Amino acid sequence: MSDETTLLVHFQPPSDEGPSDIVGAFTNEADVAPDAIGAIDIDDDTATVNVRPDVADRIVQALDGGRIGTSTVSIALLDAETESARAYATRLTDLVELEREEEMRRHEREIETLSGREREDRGRALLRMRGRDEGEGLGGHHVKLMREQKGQPLPDHEIRVGDLVMISKTDPLRDDNPTGTVTQVTNYSITASFDPKPDGWVFGKGLRPDRREEVVSGLRPDRREEVVSGLRVDLYVNDIPYQRMQDALAQLPTADGALKQLRDVSTGVASPAATEPAPIDDWHNSALNDAQRRAVRKAVATDDVHLIHGPPGTGKTTTATEVLQQCVDRGESVLATAASNTAVDNVVAFLAEQGTDVVRLGHPARVNDRLRTHTLDAQIEDTDTHRRSQQKREKAFAVLDRQEDLTAPSGRWRRGMSDRKIKERAEQGRGSRGVPPERIEEMAAWLALQERADALFDEAEALEQEAIDEVLGAADVVCSTNSTAGSDLLDGHTFDTLVIDEATQATAPSCWIPMTHARRAVLVGDHKQLPPTIQNQEAARRGLRRTLFERLAHHHETAPEAPGSIRSLLRRQYRMHETIMGFPNRTFYDGRLEADDTARHRTLAGLGVPEHALPADERRAILDPEAPLVFVDTSGIDAPEHQRSGSHSRENPREADLIAQLTTALVEAGVAPSAIAVISPYDDQVDRIDRALAPDGPETDTVDGFQGREKEIVLLSLVRSNDRGAIGFLDEPRRFNVAVTRAERKAVVVGDASTMAAADVLGAFVRYAETTGRAVPL
Repeated sequence: MSDETTLLVHFQPPSDEGPSDIVGAFTNEADVAPDAIGAIDIDDDTATVNVRPDVADRIVQALDGGRIGTSTVSIALLDAETESARAYATRLTDLVELEREEEMRRHEREIETLSGREREDRGRALLRMRGRDEGEGLGGHHVKLMREQKGQPLPDHEIRVGDLVMISKTDPLRDDNPTGTVTQVTNYSITASFDPKPDGWVFGKGLRPDRREEVVSGLRPDRREEVVSGLRVDLYVNDIPYQRMQDALAQLPTADGALKQLRDVSTGVASPAATEPAPIDDWHNSALNDAQRRAVRKAVATDDVHLIHGPPGTGKTTTATEVLQQCVDRGESVLATAASNTAVDNVVAFLAEQGTDVVRLGHPARVNDRLRTHTLDAQIEDTDTHRRSQQKREKAFAVLDRQEDLTAPSGRWRRGMSDRKIKERAEQGRGSRGVPPERIEEMAAWLALQERADALFDEAEALEQEAIDEVLGAADVVCSTNSTAGSDLLDGHTFDTLVIDEATQATAPSCWIPMTHARRAVLVGDHKQLPPTIQNQEAARRGLRRTLFERLAHHHETAPEAPGSIRSLLRRQYRMHETIMGFPNRTFYDGRLEADDTARHRTLAGLGVPEHALPADERRAILDPEAPLVFVDTSGIDAPEHQRSGSHSRENPREADLIAQLTTALVEAGVAPSAIAVISPYDDQVDRIDRALAPDGPETDTVDGFQGREKEIVLLSLVRSNDRGAIGFLDEPRRFNVAVTRAERKAVVVGDASTMAAADVLGAFVRYAETTGRAVPL
């Protein structure tokens, strides 16, 4: 065919249908002649099919939303917009797969190359464990995991509430090893919830004596003792978020309606709809400033997508919460998400304090304790429908218990007979090939009980879904992580408005998960701070680090104040002294920020720290209560950076010593350790400083780990000091922006000015400190 139209076919779930199945469906369901169908190209869950132009619409009308083989299909004409969306979704899907493989490799490489004992020494595995059945609970079937020797405490480990753990006996890389979510951690045990309930071996003690030799003979010598000594519990990777990202991306090429508009605006092939800011008379938070109110009016009025750009300390979550409440006031269904559980909990807490009826999706173990009553699991338990579901489930288990006294239709008793044949012979009172009639009758009775139990379980599941729909339907706002929005819980649910908080810390594929459930979206974040962490360097280089927020801001770039702008800027910050704010304001925010009067002159003196309480040496100049921003230049002393053997990180012993001295001086002058944070871009430097401080001393963290946090006083160690001017990932300007904007009253930056001069932003900061703040050379 010389003149052809291309159709895009998406299979859900992916299946093994081939070209002949597609041709058969087109000819039988759409009455299309085979010679009207041209080339067919199938790639996993997507196919492109060339057809004669006059039959294209007929095929779409007949089969879009229908079935080909075992899959439901969506079919669309592959026009320029669809082709652009397909290329966009394919590229992101490939990058997600690279990241997924990197994550799997990282865990599996360590499990494969290290013995269980070595993994345990690193805190990522626990050996010689036993399991105890704790019964059903929130999130699934609970198993308590303890040392085999009763009363023995667990060694130090990194397993935390909310982590995914894997239980194994002989091979920690078996695909069928049970994985569960940690719900509780004590000094003596870990409790995790599993769905479904793990097999019985999890609750035994070691291997059966008669099987030990058989199982252990083929194992490495260093693993033989582990196997016969109980269960192994490994900290493991969660594959579900990757699957959900890829499922969401697969919907984009054939999207229609609101999702198509969101897709086309995001990819730059369509412009956002022009709307006027919504009039709002009644505000839930009367303290909102003018910029925040403008942002809320524009967000509430948008027909497709709006960005709220919130620099540090400007009240992003406060503004996002007002958007959510205003949408509720308009009778809209509302979904609020974020990349992390902590960010979601912040939104839930804001809403709950305002009396909003909020439901928090996600595993209860990953939710802050004080917010547990807002979880879907907790609210479902309070419904009569759920209680009826549990009663059905208990009846089903009671029915199954009655099977214990009967012969199960398996093994030598079944003898190839189908369930139907067993029932027929039981009715006839006949046996079969060595199976006496009484065994046939028992198997038929067993099957009848199984059918009854299955029916009860089906009824219980239907009631459970009814309870879920009941709670979700009554909620003002549904909150979840981006990933959880892709769970079965929201299948079939479409929300009028979606608000994604901290959207600049989420990858674009992550954001598309909740966006497939929304008619319009409001993204809140700051693309001048650090983007999401990407482990696979190729994926990062090819664009996975670029967020959807940043892409939208680039495609539809206008001044935030311009009429019809897709972006609102929050201008007033409530965190930092104006001198601390000055440098990031000039460098990253085009001078648009202003300090609120409550923060403008906030200094260490406001904490009641007198200057005479500070040491009478250079530390007094550094810690001067009236100096909010100080740069300590180490270029005049011998303070080179170091790299530990086998480490990719860096440390600087002289800087670490100085930071420890400054911190001690602050505490001795009366500053509470909880008011101080010590941060550095490098893990090894954080570790070195942490070991130099008192156990009950100030918090220490990496710059990346401290993003989103703030403290009255922040001490920053830059570490890099060398003759080459090499600064590593300090060359990422957004990392320095995050670092310096964590402080409220005082920021002390320690670094080598001669090394920093090689970087534009760091060199500019040194000059700013010399002219506007304070520079103290050592």
